[in-house]
Amino acid sequence: MTWRQVLLLSCLSAVVLLSMLREGTSASVGSPQEAGEEAQEGVKPKIFMQESDASNFLKRRSKRSPKSRAEVNVENRQKLRADELRREYYEEQSNEFENFVEEQKDEQEERSREAVEQWRQWHYDGLYPSYLYNRHRI
Repeated sequence: MTWRQVLLLSCLSAVVLLSMLREGTSASVGSPQEAGEEAQEGVKPKIFMQESDASNFLKRRSKRSPKSRAEVNVENRQKLRADELRREYYEEQSNEFENFVEEQKDEQEERSREAVEQWRQWHYDGLYPSYLYNRHRI
């Protein structure tokens, strides 16, 4: 009896799931022409400006005319900001490399110190201070 209930329940859930999927796709899919027109209308105002604004922009300053003080100031600010960002980036890279070199140097120093310590323990002759380091020349 339970296997029949499981089979009936799974078939029922499959039918419900398929009907929901069919409704969801039919609601979400429109005609491709309408979707393209909607996208075109949404993009158009963002990219293009009015004709009058464009002609005023071109009339305001030709190629050979000098830049206004405000334009020069804006360009200088942009250049200074770019220089500052570049300087910060290279300074950060330099600091990271210096830290890396310092860590490598510290690790090497630690390894050599441990090696010297092991050598001293191995060659220790029981006298303190060690005879090896307190030889008197005869």
